[in-house]
Amino acid sequence: MGQASIADLLNDKNKEQMKKLAGPQKTIAEFKAGEKAEGYFLIKSFDLKKTAAGKQYIDLNVVDKTGEINAKIWDYSKETETVVLENSIVKIRGEILEWSGSKQLKINKIRGKLPQEVIEISELIPSAPIETSEMMNTVREYAKKINDIQIKLLVENILDKYNNKLIYYPAAKKNHHSYLGGLLYHTMRMLQSGDKLGQVYTILNMDYVYAGVILHDICKILEMDSDKYGVVSDYTMEGKLLGHIIQGIKEIELEGEKIGLEREKSVVLQHMVLSHHYEPEFGSPKKPMTAEAELLHFLDIIDARMFDFEHALEGTEPGGFTDKIWLLDNRNLYKMTEK
Repeated sequence: MGQASIADLLNDKNKEQMKKLAGPQKTIAEFKAGEKAEGYFLIKSFDLKKTAAGKQYIDLNVVDKTGEINAKIWDYSKETETVVLENSIVKIRGEILEWSGSKQLKINKIRGKLPQEVIEISELIPSAPIETSEMMNTVREYAKKINDIQIKLLVENILDKYNNKLIYYPAAKKNHHSYLGGLLYHTMRMLQSGDKLGQVYTILNMDYVYAGVILHDICKILEMDSDKYGVVSDYTMEGKLLGHIIQGIKEIELEGEKIGLEREKSVVLQHMVLSHHYEPEFGSPKKPMTAEAELLHFLDIIDARMFDFEHALEGTEPGGFTDKIWLLDNRNLYKMTEK
């Protein structure tokens, strides 16, 4: 093994010193109303807005590996807007406020990360709690469980087609599983839940359950523009005009025709994707008409709700209540005392 050069050693030493400059910081999950906040964050989204009085301000959502918080820059200036526009990683100094039952970060100072400051990007990116390779292997194993040759081939072909993006795509721009690998994590947990329920409800055709779960949200990859960190900048043109449900139906139709998928199988799978949001106002013009489609809807709801509970309770002390959770009908959740 060769000896490290003096330049390499000095470079490593400088990196360590720069890490110390960055210093430890409280994570978003640890934020409490009334406290000061200072540290490095990743800008997830921002928008220039106006108050009722016509004064400009910047509305941001910033993240670290533990979560996301809405932030406001009330003292707007063109210089400040430039900082936000030109930097994805910023250093922020401000204070934590409570607004309508939720925590909010009031930013007093903001600047871009300096070149000499070494920030581990992994510290700033919310991500699924399981390694991507492990999640992908699990999803692939469920695809292999599909007995119908045509349905299995359809699912595996679509997984192959979107494999490179599926490993990092979130399941949403915001809300449930809106982080690196979130779509894969959501899919995997739904498969695991569906597998268990299939052991109870023997009426179910598990080929359709596994296929429906894997395919129901996969066209979110076409609906959103996401970078490699799982941060969605915007919805695509197709996403805005069609949405992932219609694109999902088209995908089954297109890929099904390539392999000669029987018409009934194709239509039943398309129906599962079409109906999984259950209500017209949420994008589903038809309610589930098969047991497998009905189960798919509730698997989706269960996993989204459990994510919201897990996420909200992470930063809550045992015996305490969360802020009001808008996604859960503005409920305050209780974290039971640990035994």
